Amino acid sequence: MSLDNPLSMFDVKGKVALITGASGAFGAVAAQCLSGAGCKVVLAAGNAEAMAEVAAKCTGDVHQINARPDSEAVCGEMVAEAIKAFGRLDILVVASGMNKVAKIEDMAPEIFDGVMDANVTQSWLIARAATVQMKAQGGGGKIVFVSSARGLLGHPAGYTAYCASKAAVDGMTKSLGCELGATGITVNAIAPTVFRSPLTAWMFEDTKEATAVRNGFLARVPKGRLGEPEDLAGPLLFLSSAASDFYTGHILYADGGYTAG
Repeated sequence: MSLDNPLSMFDVKGKVALITGASGAFGAVAAQCLSGAGCKVVLAAGNAEAMAEVAAKCTGDVHQINARPDSEAVCGEMVAEAIKAFGRLDILVVASGMNKVAKIEDMAPEIFDGVMDANVTQSWLIARAATVQMKAQGGGGKIVFVSSARGLLGHPAGYTAYCASKAAVDGMTKSLGCELGATGITVNAIAPTVFRSPLTAWMFEDTKEATAVRNGFLARVPKGRLGEPEDLAGPLLFLSSAASDFYTGHILYADGGYTAG
């Protein structure tokens, strides 16, 4: 890298990226961003039809895996497929996960366990499989978790499982950042607040309900707007490239200043 050509620090051409949850909002951003930047991308998702739609919007080499990282065996198979397709694994983006909203007295324990499993245990399992491969091949690597502003802040509307799970992802990010620091593998997380996606599209609508909710939320956002998918692309490229080689164990809030105030 040279300061005479600083953009070279962000060059990921030829790198191989595995993206879990590739059919979701963040996974789709990651797939298009990294493939557009020249990565070979391996997409993994449980919804094959939605994943195929994402793959069609990617450029360059794309391999698809119809699976969620819900067991040690499946995670090992995902990494093995990435190696079979493209020869190595340089970047892991963990965009898989879920949320179930209910007041604590209305949330069944198995629902709480399901959210924790999808957001924490499965993230740990795929990170574990990727770490084994990255260490074996040498040359370091990049692991990027998707957290949330709710890992730092609570929410009054029945988010006990989600907030707890994202706080756990933040702790895992910091711990793995410390554990893997000397290996050249960096571990960081992007923590967005509300951004445009199929799940939040109603908040962007010009209705009385949406306007009331949106205005209440925007009162806490210094930037004065909700997030757009491209607001996540820049941080992802930074954390996936050599530009972030000295950054590990960080939670990068993509939130328009929401958590600052």
